[in-house]
Amino acid sequence: MAWYPGATRMELQPESDAQAAIRPTQFIVHSVVAPWDEKRIYAYWRDSTNLESHFGLDYDGSIGQYIGTETRADANAGANRRPDGTGAVSIETASNTSATDEWTPEQIEQLVQLGVWLHERHDIPLRICRSHSDPGFGYHSQFREWSTSGTACPGKARIRQFREVVFPGIVARAKGTNTPAPAPTSPKETGMKLTDQVPLPDWVPETWPEDKGLSDKKIAVSVALGSGYGHVRRARENTEELLRQMEALRTEVAQLRAAVTKGA
Repeated sequence: MAWYPGATRMELQPESDAQAAIRPTQFIVHSVVAPWDEKRIYAYWRDSTNLESHFGLDYDGSIGQYIGTETRADANAGANRRPDGTGAVSIETASNTSATDEWTPEQIEQLVQLGVWLHERHDIPLRICRSHSDPGFGYHSQFREWSTSGTACPGKARIRQFREVVFPGIVARAKGTNTPAPAPTSPKETGMKLTDQVPLPDWVPETWPEDKGLSDKKIAVSVALGSGYGHVRRARENTEELLRQMEALRTEVAQLRAAVTKGA
């Protein structure tokens, strides 16, 4: 197993010991479609599904590692482990519930540092993957084989950042050139749409699809493997839980107010 020294180790069991070994040749980035920190992502993998990513990254740059990078993790469908034993390292990154926000500077810095470590530790080549099995760096929606039914993950804004900031930053840092990563160009400045700047495969959905009534079991699988249905369901469940908590607080406040009024 290989453990990144910049991450907090939060080892998932029995997956960490029971799952097959891989020879890492790719690094694939995701958005978790929830504002979760690395501890909350770990809890989800531990308690709600038997699937997982290797890493989880919060907005503030704090990172957790759940599986050693030489062990299979199940976040990338066909990239998890191939017949030749190669596989992909995966990271879920905190985002808003529609996967439309950009990575924070802290997230970008951690992605660059982790990318350099993966290049040095596993010899992942400094290029963007040219096919679903080609060694290199990529993002989840880049190839259909990396998800079960197509996905927009990690979102258009972050795909642009990956191509314009994150990957160039990894290359510059790994080569020791100290050349700063190019600043992203705002679509407002260029008059272009994100889809014009970063062409996406024609199967990538423009928006997250609505929940089509899939069973809970299928939803749990699709969450980790990248199906848009799973992302939508998870975001909806998070919102519903927050609304329940708010309603409980309103009830408590009303009861306290009534007690104070009665006492007066």
